[in-house]
Amino acid sequence: MSSNTSTNGHGFGTAPVFLAAISTILGAILFLRFGYAVGNLGLWGTLMIIVLGHAITIPTGLAIAEIATNLKVKGGGEYYIISRSFGLSIGGAIGLALAISQIISIAFYMIAFAEAFTPLFPYIEQKFGFVPDVRMISLPGAVLLIIFMLTKGADLGVKMLWVVASILAVSLILFFMGGSESAEHVNLFDKIENGDGFFIVFAIVFPGFTGMTAGVGLSGDLKDPGKSIPLGTLAATLTGMLIYTLVVVKLYFNATPEELVNNQLIMSKIALWGPIIPIGLAAASLSSAIGSILIAPRTLQAIAKDGIFPSEKINNILASGRGEENEPVKALLIVSLIAITFIILGDINFVAKLISMFFMTTYGALCAISFLEHFAGNPSYRPTFRSKWYLSLMGAVLSVLIMLQMQPVYAILAFAVLYLTYLGIHSKNKDKQDLSTMFQNVLFQLTRQLHLEIQKRHETLPVMSWRPSVIAISSKTHERLEIFSLITWLSDYYGFGTYYSYLQGMLVKENIEKVEEAKKELLKIVKSSGSSVFVNTVISPSFTSAIAQVIQISGFSGLKNNTLLLEFKQNHKEELENVKIGCSMAEIVRFNLLILRTSGHNFGFKSSMHVWITNKDYNNANLMILLSYIIKGHKDWEKADIKIYVAFQKEQMKDEFNALTKVINEGRLPISKQNIIPLPYKDKLENLIHAKSKFADLVIIGFDRECINKHDNDAVFMNFPEIRDILFVNAKQKIVIQ
Repeated sequence: MSSNTSTNGHGFGTAPVFLAAISTILGAILFLRFGYAVGNLGLWGTLMIIVLGHAITIPTGLAIAEIATNLKVKGGGEYYIISRSFGLSIGGAIGLALAISQIISIAFYMIAFAEAFTPLFPYIEQKFGFVPDVRMISLPGAVLLIIFMLTKGADLGVKMLWVVASILAVSLILFFMGGSESAEHVNLFDKIENGDGFFIVFAIVFPGFTGMTAGVGLSGDLKDPGKSIPLGTLAATLTGMLIYTLVVVKLYFNATPEELVNNQLIMSKIALWGPIIPIGLAAASLSSAIGSILIAPRTLQAIAKDGIFPSEKINNILASGRGEENEPVKALLIVSLIAITFIILGDINFVAKLISMFFMTTYGALCAISFLEHFAGNPSYRPTFRSKWYLSLMGAVLSVLIMLQMQPVYAILAFAVLYLTYLGIHSKNKDKQDLSTMFQNVLFQLTRQLHLEIQKRHETLPVMSWRPSVIAISSKTHERLEIFSLITWLSDYYGFGTYYSYLQGMLVKENIEKVEEAKKELLKIVKSSGSSVFVNTVISPSFTSAIAQVIQISGFSGLKNNTLLLEFKQNHKEELENVKIGCSMAEIVRFNLLILRTSGHNFGFKSSMHVWITNKDYNNANLMILLSYIIKGHKDWEKADIKIYVAFQKEQMKDEFNALTKVINEGRLPISKQNIIPLPYKDKLENLIHAKSKFADLVIIGFDRECINKHDNDAVFMNFPEIRDILFVNAKQKIVIQ
């Protein structure tokens, strides 16, 4: 039983979430700084601030509502949501920023609480002969509040919110019932001359919008966070937006811009009973401070429970709680010390700007989580409430942009501190889920959609859009790397490649374990070589059945596979049997054929590539030339020299060269006459190729697959014994290059 109670804390309902949020929204900024905003920016400028502020907070509220209905939100509120979505590393970094902003908020609201007593300062000066410092009120007030929270805890704190909310309601009613004649003739564009700029005012006013997430920090003390957080947060946000708008309009038509700027308690002059405004300000500031002092230690406690701090001792101290409700007493003491430090600073505008910066970071993160989850397609993400992806994107982008507009130097410093904090936390939590998991889900969903779209459109692609989608299969993966290198070059930028490591055998448990191990080794090769090849393994009783399997599999890119790449080693004639099997299979499915004959030379220095075109290669020529340029596009071959030799028998040379020139002029071969080297020969073509290409690092030669089925079919691939690495090419598809 104790365990249950501890898990649910105090077991609050929705009301405390709404009250904590609305009493923070209708707080110090509303009473102290909205007049300043209206005086500096006028009616329309201030309404624009309300719109812009809510363009961030409403998407954030919707994002919180969405994430809270998917996660079982535990202690830590916003930190828990961020860390369980982004992972502990980035969640911890943002969580620390959030905790700091909540702690600074305590100072901000206690300074504002002291400002409520400034109408009494003239009386004190007259009576006692000195002008009090607001810190004479804010510091003792903060100490008393901390003692109160340490002794009474969250339960009584929430009960106080009801009293404060009632005072707020009365003060606003009396404000709207009051009026002033001093500004009854103003036009709709009045404001002071040379006032503060839009984003300066926005930075000072924005903490008023941050109250909408105040109730989220109570998540560990809620009976049903998935219901209470969305309902309470959204209700408070919309209520606050309406009241803000009405207050701005009321201020504008009841005071001059000069009065609004010079009298920060101008609302008391307009209200039906003036003293109610300082009373309302004191109540609102106190309630906001209570809300922050309830939430900040719980955020700190949740961070410590996740072991985010560098010292285990610090984590244990801050994570501990008192009693069955797990009150974060030790975290509260740390929070109190930091808050008192900022109260001593005493500058409400400076503190307001700091709060804005830290809260912007948190809101941007929450909106980014919601946006990314919309596209991740994660089956585990099933919120019962759904925001819109474009609203979340707008909230995330606006948060960053406005941070840079408000205080660009502070914003960049905030990002730098966040990044360094992230690196520190990540070094301790490398094995934990991180932001990369969410991005992997997004990329998976994106590539899935792209592949489906490519597959749908592929049949209608023009022939000049052809690109290689190559399957390679080999049983010699760890003995010969040439075939893997070749498919890497072909699929580096222009094409797609799938490499299968073939294991002969039956589909039994022992072999499954072997191929899993083989796949791990393949992935190591991919990683170390920087290859973009998709690797896999295939178990089959014979090479014939293995090829039959892989050529029927769709390309991972969404395109149909169109080319089969096989290899054999020079002087290993027995390996040609598998090559011939592959040729006959490729013929059935109308695949292009690439047969790599290796020599152990491993492509030498990759400095020279020779392409040989004969009168039998008009069908192969485009593919041969295209492959040579694709290979040269890889960094390994970028310094290679490509030579294209056109060889015809001496007596046919003139006619054949004219025919070839015609093909080039018609654009059916992607070369110019200047790039071809005509070579007439009298005896054997083999002798000419030997003479010119003996030392080439790769030679590309066309072949006719019909020859393979004839009498001496091995001769096609066993020719040219003195040439090292040869790629034999046969095009089955029509390929046009422009």
